[in-house]
Amino acid sequence: MLRAGLLCGVAFLWAGVAHAGEAAGEAPATNDAAPAGDADVAGERHDRNAPGDYHAQAASDIVVTAPFKRDVGTLLSGASVVSGETLTRELRPTIGETLARQPGVSSTSFGPNASRPILRGFQGDRVRVLTDGIGTFDVSSTSADHAVVINPLTADRIEVLRGPSALLFGSSAVGGVVNVIDSRIPRRVPDEPIHVDAIGTYGTAANERSVGGAVESPIGDKFVVHFDGSYSKTGDLDTGGHILTPALRAQAAANPDPEIAELADLKGKLPNSAARTWEVAGGAAVITDTGNFGVSVSRYDSLYGVPIRYSLDPDIEAEAVRLDVKQTRVDFRGEVETGGGFLQSIKLRGGYADYQHSEIEDTGEVGTTFYSQGWEGRLELVQQERGGWRGAIGGQMMIRDFNVIGEEKFLPKNETQQYGLFTLQEFDLGAVKVEAGGRFEHSVISADADADLGNPAYHRTFDALSASLGAGVDIVQGWRVGLNLSRTERAPSADELFANGPHAGTQAFEIGDPTFGKEKSWGLEATLRGKGEGYSINASVFHSWFDNYIYETATGEIEDDLPVYRFAQGDARYYGFEVEGSATLAHIGQTTIVADALADYVRAKIKHDGPVPRIPPLRVLGGIEAQAERITGRVEVEWTDDQKRVTEFETPTEGYTMVNASLAFKPFGSANSTSIVLSANNIFDVVARRHASFLKDYAPLAGRDFRITTRINF
Repeated sequence: MLRAGLLCGVAFLWAGVAHAGEAAGEAPATNDAAPAGDADVAGERHDRNAPGDYHAQAASDIVVTAPFKRDVGTLLSGASVVSGETLTRELRPTIGETLARQPGVSSTSFGPNASRPILRGFQGDRVRVLTDGIGTFDVSSTSADHAVVINPLTADRIEVLRGPSALLFGSSAVGGVVNVIDSRIPRRVPDEPIHVDAIGTYGTAANERSVGGAVESPIGDKFVVHFDGSYSKTGDLDTGGHILTPALRAQAAANPDPEIAELADLKGKLPNSAARTWEVAGGAAVITDTGNFGVSVSRYDSLYGVPIRYSLDPDIEAEAVRLDVKQTRVDFRGEVETGGGFLQSIKLRGGYADYQHSEIEDTGEVGTTFYSQGWEGRLELVQQERGGWRGAIGGQMMIRDFNVIGEEKFLPKNETQQYGLFTLQEFDLGAVKVEAGGRFEHSVISADADADLGNPAYHRTFDALSASLGAGVDIVQGWRVGLNLSRTERAPSADELFANGPHAGTQAFEIGDPTFGKEKSWGLEATLRGKGEGYSINASVFHSWFDNYIYETATGEIEDDLPVYRFAQGDARYYGFEVEGSATLAHIGQTTIVADALADYVRAKIKHDGPVPRIPPLRVLGGIEAQAERITGRVEVEWTDDQKRVTEFETPTEGYTMVNASLAFKPFGSANSTSIVLSANNIFDVVARRHASFLKDYAPLAGRDFRITTRINF
């Protein structure tokens, strides 16, 4: 069956090559495709072994999460690039909180240490988090308490692709892709004997102390070595108000048990939310005129607490769990120009990681240990541009062995294999650009028999075929509209199929269903982008229809002193919008006054079962900046609406308004990334909770937080 599926996929790919188009929102970049290996994200063309200006800022309007560069303004689905001063200002200990103020992005916020991005209301397996184009090899998609094994301190830039543009990286990522780009495998030869990039952060809300640094040096004119490291330590988070929601505080105060009644007055610090994380890495690359090849090795180590889900039942004891996470990872990347013909270049990217984490109970004993070994590889054949037609075809392979050991294991030992073939094509007709793409993915998901969990051996196979077709039209100078139609199939994940037990980290009893079929969806997205002198606007409207949508919901039952959450399937609809824009208000001497705003909204419903759980509410954020050559001041207000559309056994969430301010100083001017950023977040110390968080009723967001971040580049 695998052979037949792969053959069908190959036929489909080459059929796509024979027709013009491009894939899944992989919109045109510039008139010229970027050459293989030309991955310097400043958007300029360089010979591979030409000296690279490591002090220049990367362009924020170029997306490199694809075989060739693209201009953000021409994409047919939502996209964001976070780099430079914005990345320095928004930097937080987790990737989810770092991106939480981007349009269409929220966060799981399972405490301050485990916060994964949510895109358009989708989370978990429907959002792929990548490191330079391949997976993170952690288990963050299986449960909200599992941290993403990426320290944002190491990021050069972060790209977010929302909607069908993620098709290139896996059919499961129907919500989108977050790609964290670093420099561990060098892409350019430095133009100096040694280059140093260092960053340090202090935040008052959690007594956060973070430092990171990277060093790159050329050895000869073609060989470059890289070393980096980071260290972060935080205390318990200051939330600025009561820990429990008003409803839970009222229940606690009325409880005759004095220990439970005391919970009503719990405020200030969020118990069991401290963390310590360190990481070291080294890499090297050979860079020539016609290609490059490099490898890197990294080690990640983190110990963090999971906020307590307090019980108001005196017979049920709440647990204070800590997670001890370790990962060793090896990566490689190779790129070569072919010298002409049908193909312009060949790109190879791969990685392997050995991951484990232990869930440590408040007694100090290890209750459960998670083991995961995985590797992923992808090959991209980038076509030579011919008469406005360009594209790529490729293949991808991923294998993960996953095992949970301990008294509170909730999954049997399992293995996931995925084999994918994809194509993306683009045809430039002048004012009209047509894009098309497709992906075939064969998945094999198996589980061993487990007497403790009471399950037999399982072996499931799924063939998923996904495709997209879209077009963009220039309507007037600087304005462009686009429409994209997608059809996606997704295989269930191992935890959706096989979960059946207590999970101490999420403090829930999770139950999957091994009979689940494929999740299927149709998606439609319209975009409007405009840019002119002193203004820009980007807007997206999207609607998705799902058959056999897989979701997790509370049942109201209690098992092993834990609330029961069960995976189920049903038909569902998602729709919403994202809009962001900016406008220059005035020029006062050498200072420019700029206003910007964004808004996003998602509405999701499961047929015959009400709203989809944990959907972020309407949000509006507006700011005003004074931009000078070396100093930028900013004030912003973020308003989040109440979320009252809840499923059974889910509680409503009150909205909030936060006021933030920042001041950035760039001593060497705007072209250099050296900077000092002072910021004050949640100035009025409001109690805020994210509706998408499983722990929202027990773990508010950070209260007032004064931060200083210094980045040095020399």
